[in-house]
Amino acid sequence: MAGFRSALVSPYEEVKLAEPRAFGDQTVRQVLHLASGGERLKVRLSNRYGRRPLVIGSARVAVRKAAEEIVPETSREVLFGGAARVTVPAGEELTSDPVDLAVPEGTDLALSLFLPGETGLASYAVFALETAYITGEDQVAAPALPGAEQVEGRYYVSGVDVLASDTPRIAVAFGDSWFEGVGTTVGANRRSVDVLNEKLSRDRVVNQGISGNRLLTDEVGQHALARFDRDVLSVPGVTHVLLHLGVNDLALPGMAGLPPARAEDLIAGFTELARRARDAGLTVTAATMGPYAGAIYEGVSTPEGLAARRRVNEWIRTGGAFDAVADVARAVENPDDPDFIRPDFDSGDGMHLNDEGARVMAEAFLTVADLR
Repeated sequence: MAGFRSALVSPYEEVKLAEPRAFGDQTVRQVLHLASGGERLKVRLSNRYGRRPLVIGSARVAVRKAAEEIVPETSREVLFGGAARVTVPAGEELTSDPVDLAVPEGTDLALSLFLPGETGLASYAVFALETAYITGEDQVAAPALPGAEQVEGRYYVSGVDVLASDTPRIAVAFGDSWFEGVGTTVGANRRSVDVLNEKLSRDRVVNQGISGNRLLTDEVGQHALARFDRDVLSVPGVTHVLLHLGVNDLALPGMAGLPPARAEDLIAGFTELARRARDAGLTVTAATMGPYAGAIYEGVSTPEGLAARRRVNEWIRTGGAFDAVADVARAVENPDDPDFIRPDFDSGDGMHLNDEGARVMAEAFLTVADLR
């Protein structure tokens, strides 16, 4: 079943909310906060958007101790078809052999990859909200990486699967930056999805949010209707999907002087997404779109976009397309001006939630979603 997920985007898109990068003769140590635990695990690597083969010289996983330090006795080699060195062709993905490492839910897993050749720009997560540690040469087995470059990022890793005798139901949080966690504290695991996992007694939620992602239009990342099969239906153990989408369809076009998506087109897109989820036997909980009238980014907040948000949100509440509705908008809006985020939930940019706002968003899902 899925223990961790990270939705990746192409470094070659025109819209870049975070700067992509390349590697060469470097070790990259990345922290992966596991939603689910198990007796063994498999690592999923992705060169989906690469333009050249990706050579993995060596790889190891371990339980993270602190910062870039690992617990040495937990360090395990990661093999692919029995080999330590492997090439992932451009446009493809690879899953490792099972690794004998028992990890409880909530573990911070450290994945260390040695990238011996020039990689070209990496497939990456827009906002990992976690620090990666980068140093020269093959240091995958090193207990610590003193002097390593520290960046907020995640590269080439799309997931971790865990093998466990006790299997909870898996929900996929599918959407945009409100799931990915923009505005919450880096490295603190205070995203709404993390809060959900802390509060659930059995079921687990994995995060497939992409900041800037849209329901109907590519960039940032493939649009939700295009990536739904890969990022939701293919997740092992998935039984539920949680949605927060639409804000970027209304907001991002204004940055280029274009009109927002039409409300009727968003409604049609949501209807199609709900149909496909239900046809696959999934339970669907949709969130109303969060407020963003106070966005500090030029062109994002327009009267037309805000009016469409209100219309689509009312349809989400009353249209009956979903099994349940989490009214995130009402939970975090300023009661004196509902197009704005409540000041004490605002991360500071008028468009994203801080740690407390993310907690309230999680609770809006908990009150209605069929999760335990």
